Amino acid sequence: MNFKGKTVFITGASRGIGKAIGLRLAREGANIVIAAKTAEPHPKLPGTIFSAAEEVEAAGGKALPLVVDVRDEQQVQEAVEKAVATFGGIDILVNNASAIQLTGTLETEMKRYDLMHQINTRGTFLTSQKCLPYLLKSENPHVLNLSPPLNMEERWFAPHVAYTMAKFGMSMCVLGMAGEYRKQGVAFNALWPLTTIATAAVQNLLGGEQMVSKSRTPEIMADAAYAIFSKNSRECTGNFFIDEHLLRAEGVTDFSKYAVTPGTKDQDLMPDFFV
Repeated sequence: MNFKGKTVFITGASRGIGKAIGLRLAREGANIVIAAKTAEPHPKLPGTIFSAAEEVEAAGGKALPLVVDVRDEQQVQEAVEKAVATFGGIDILVNNASAIQLTGTLETEMKRYDLMHQINTRGTFLTSQKCLPYLLKSENPHVLNLSPPLNMEERWFAPHVAYTMAKFGMSMCVLGMAGEYRKQGVAFNALWPLTTIATAAVQNLLGGEQMVSKSRTPEIMADAAYAIFSKNSRECTGNFFIDEHLLRAEGVTDFSKYAVTPGTKDQDLMPDFFV
């Protein structure tokens, strides 16, 4: 698969996994649409759409930084139209933007419940809907949702039912849309990490520096996404991929380069949720 000149629309691409996927494809000469909310530096979060755009350009791609709140239908529509006007189409969509709060039922304010569902489930559905008219015109169109396998087990719901519902909503989009667009050749797949990934969410919301030190870098997710996008969209759809399992199937055997702390053994890494 030649990605030179292909256009990749990534939500939440100003940092973390979204940015890593953008940089991986930028090195192949792709156009990267950085659709995220952070235009001004955040006191607790690294990076803006503009700093990410600079990195994309330095990596060899073309960047289009756009301020987008995936909860806002007009903003998403205008961003998609701007991407098409700038680059001529959309070939790949990455639904990466997500909100997380791991609280129980009584501890979850409805404001936070609404935020997670509006960004995760509704934002994924909305962005997919707005990109689809252009994906249908692409030679090898892919949609990738950063969401977990649909493991309908009590243990994944009980500790944080609101968050699980919101993330599984993204996965249900994969299940449904893969079937809906199978004949038209638009691939819908999900990707989820086997271990925790060193992102701002892990550092600030989940486990701090200790968990980060037992995590892998976002580059493992970027390499896995690259492997998915390299496949024929008509032959690779409706899958719930796990990063390490996918890369092992692609022939990767040494995962030490992805460890945040050099020398950390695979069995000592922190396992992620839902796997």
